[in-house]
Amino acid sequence: MNLPSQWMEQAVSAFSKLPGIGKKTALRLVLHLLKQKKEDVEAFSNAILKLKTDIYFCPNCNNIADIAGSNCTICNNGKRDHKVICVVESLRDLIAIESTNQFFGEYHILGGVISPMEGVGPEQLFIDKLIDKANSGNYTEIIMALNPNIEGDTTVFYITKKITNKNLKITTIARGISFGGELEYTDELTLARSLATRRPFENYMQNE
Repeated sequence: MNLPSQWMEQAVSAFSKLPGIGKKTALRLVLHLLKQKKEDVEAFSNAILKLKTDIYFCPNCNNIADIAGSNCTICNNGKRDHKVICVVESLRDLIAIESTNQFFGEYHILGGVISPMEGVGPEQLFIDKLIDKANSGNYTEIIMALNPNIEGDTTVFYITKKITNKNLKITTIARGISFGGELEYTDELTLARSLATRRPFENYMQNE
């Protein structure tokens, strides 16, 4: 792609590195920005920069937080049920579940799933912190809301084997989501039903 400016070329190259953005779409975005006021472009670039400079992670659940060392807005919300944890793989899954308005407890983001093929083991995820919370006696239920695939099921199985608190209720979301599907792409109604009809982990394993 031959462009009249090296700065345009750099901008197009930068945009095209984003997922789902090709060269033509990147060029359209760059041409759009060229038409905007300087202060609008500065506000746009500052918003992007703050994603790396001003965003932190909640020490309790690994969700996004705005203040270093402080809990996220969900963990700090006194109206949430802080005795129930919904375990998810990523921030995208947390956002998907929150959009259903059907879950009102805490979350725990693992940061991935166990995948030997990809070289990802339990020690590379935020599993130890979850197990400590599960065995603390401060929670009544843990909902395993991982993607219904081999890696997700392996991770759920590993975590449950590490939990020694016999009084803790461990449930999994119902299989309204097809095997191999992903929470982030599941429609809100199906995801809400899967949460509402969650079942004990023991029953889930028996039906596999």
